[in-house]
Amino acid sequence: MNELMWPAERTEAFVRDGFVHLPGAFDTSLAATCRDLLWQRLDARPDEPATWTRPVVRIEGMADEPFTASANTPALHAAFDALVGPGRWRPRIGMGTFPIRFPHPDDPGDAGWHVEASYAGPGGEPRLDIRSHGRALLMLFLYSDVGPDDAPTRIRVGSHLDVAALLAPHGDEGAEFFAFAGEAVPATAHRPVVDAVGAAGDVYLVHPFVVHSAQPHHGTRPRFMAQPPLEPVADLRLDGADGERSAVERAVLRGLGRER
Repeated sequence: MNELMWPAERTEAFVRDGFVHLPGAFDTSLAATCRDLLWQRLDARPDEPATWTRPVVRIEGMADEPFTASANTPALHAAFDALVGPGRWRPRIGMGTFPIRFPHPDDPGDAGWHVEASYAGPGGEPRLDIRSHGRALLMLFLYSDVGPDDAPTRIRVGSHLDVAALLAPHGDEGAEFFAFAGEAVPATAHRPVVDAVGAAGDVYLVHPFVVHSAQPHHGTRPRFMAQPPLEPVADLRLDGADGERSAVERAVLRGLGRER
C-alpha cells in the first residue's frame, strides 16, 4: 500500500489513542443520497420539526447500493488494510445500525458509557472477548454534518488499553456486556474525552475495545450516523510468532504490556 495514502504516524496514533478520524472518506453527495433514503424509512419529515417526536430512532440496516458504496471507497479499504491487515477483513454489504438522533428535550435513554459487544453467547447474551471475536473495528459513518451540539459520539481516548487488560482474565469465555461495563466504565474514567465531530462523508475508525457513549442532541438538525462493525476474517492473533501484527493487535498487546 502506498505510504502516502496511509502515513505510519496515523497507524501509531490509532494504536495510542484507539481511533482515527478520516475526513472525506466518502463523497458528500453520496452522504446526501443516503440521508434521503433514510428519511424515506422515518415517520418524520426533514423540514417539519413538529414531526421529530422522539430523541432517537433506530434503523437496523439498509441494503441500498449507495450505503454499500459509502463503505467501500479506496480510502476506507486502504485504512482497513493498514489497521486490520490485508485479507483480514470482510467488505461491508449494506450498512447499519443507524441511531438517528433528533433535537429533543427527553433523555434518549441510551447515553451510557460502554464497550461494544461483538458476538452472542450461548444464551443469546451480548459478549466480548480479548480476541475480539466478530469485530475488527467499530466504525462511525457520518451521513450528516455533526458539530459539538449534534449528539456526537463521545470517545475515551486510550481506554482500549485499559479494556484489554480488563478483558484478559475473562479468557476465551469472554465477558457479558452489561457486567463488563461495570468494570470498564469506572476503570477508564480518568481518560480524556473527545467528540466524534465532522462533516458528512467523514468516518471514525475505532478500536473495538474503546469505551464510548452516545449523548443527547442539543442542536437544531437531525444527526444521521451509522455505527457498523468491520467484520474480521478471523479472531485477533495474540500468541506466538505468527506473522506481523496488525495495528489492532498491537494495541491489545500494548494494553497487556506485551508489545514487542
